[in-house]
Amino acid sequence: MPATPDDLFQQLDDLGIAHETHWHEPVFTVAESQELRGALSGGHSKNLFLKNKKGQLWLVTAAEDAAVDLKALTKTLEAGRLSFGKPELLLEVLGVEPGSVTPFGLLNDTEQRVIFVLDERLAAMDPLNFHPLVNNATTSISTADFRRLLAATGHTVLAIDFPPAEPA
Repeated sequence: MPATPDDLFQQLDDLGIAHETHWHEPVFTVAESQELRGALSGGHSKNLFLKNKKGQLWLVTAAEDAAVDLKALTKTLEAGRLSFGKPELLLEVLGVEPGSVTPFGLLNDTEQRVIFVLDERLAAMDPLNFHPLVNNATTSISTADFRRLLAATGHTVLAIDFPPAEPA
């Protein structure tokens, strides 16, 4: 059974990680998130659940304004052709639905099937804000505590610098 937001909050509490959650209407895009966030400071992300033909899985967490070029990422990761993972696989591995993809889902990846890719620009922001396994809330934690949580999941971090997207 996938972890719930309450399970996540308990895990954070057990690790002594301070966190604050803001509940809001469900959001499915970065643009919707920006409209609802108000003055919530810190780094906000976009999250991509990807796979290749060999079945390797990646979770890419980048700054919300990052330009994520899948063709370039394929070369950087030496992954072969990347595509988005199907909703069933997302639920099976990270325990979340589309629209709720979050690095907190790594708590559900107890077999460490997912390679976690973190944007260096996002990692330099503080605090960090992510969906707490559902898309009707945003949870803020410090960057140092986020790294502690990642260590607790056993996932290593592959850091990549994603440039900001060009203004339209």
